[in-house]
Amino acid sequence: MKLDDLEKLNEQRVRRLACVTVTELSTGYTRLVLEKDAAKDGLAGSILHALAANKSTMIEIEGAKFFLCVHMPSVCILILGAVHISQALAPMAHLADFDVTIIDPRTAFATSERFPDIKLVTDWPDEALLKLGLDRYTAFVALTHDPKIDDMGLAIALKSECFYIGALGSRKSHAKRQERLHDLGFSGAETDLIRAPVGLNIGAISPAEIAVSILSEIIAALRVERVALKGREGQSLRVADHA
Repeated sequence: MKLDDLEKLNEQRVRRLACVTVTELSTGYTRLVLEKDAAKDGLAGSILHALAANKSTMIEIEGAKFFLCVHMPSVCILILGAVHISQALAPMAHLADFDVTIIDPRTAFATSERFPDIKLVTDWPDEALLKLGLDRYTAFVALTHDPKIDDMGLAIALKSECFYIGALGSRKSHAKRQERLHDLGFSGAETDLIRAPVGLNIGAISPAEIAVSILSEIIAALRVERVALKGREGQSLRVADHA
């Protein structure tokens, strides 16, 4: 790889931007393709699919073999609310290799005893999210069920590039939430981006089951929707294989 490309690759990592190194196996020549330029590349289809799947792969085009090495920022899940659901969701997400942070100004709930080995931030959402930052590799989940906390976080998330925004609550409580956000200047199209009631419909009842449904929906948003397979979210693999 040329020195200029190596410097660009390191810059992309610092800025949390995705890219792909393309190596032609017959010559060993390696070049760098930034995500923003991928659609214009000669290998656009293969590169875009590798980026969407976050998976390095070998391809063959007209007899020439290439190795596509995906360089993707780590995916962050920011959970607003140190609640029972979060106690199940955080370790599950961590086990699935997501970077997890719990945000809750209520220090009686946000304790290392309740959330061992999980990053805790006890600032109010406006301060916490300003420090942490939200980008297109961030999932944001509001779970406190307290409007003065959740609404603050959701208002910031809606102005960001988060690939997923979810919020706990019934359809009735979410309708009231949308009204409050409309009063803050958000349009109906913007508040419709919030996935609420949060999670896939798997009949979840317990906090742990709800956590499974939330994590599943986040993964579907990250993987399924980005590779243009919308409509299969939450289906069994048996049904999806015959779709």
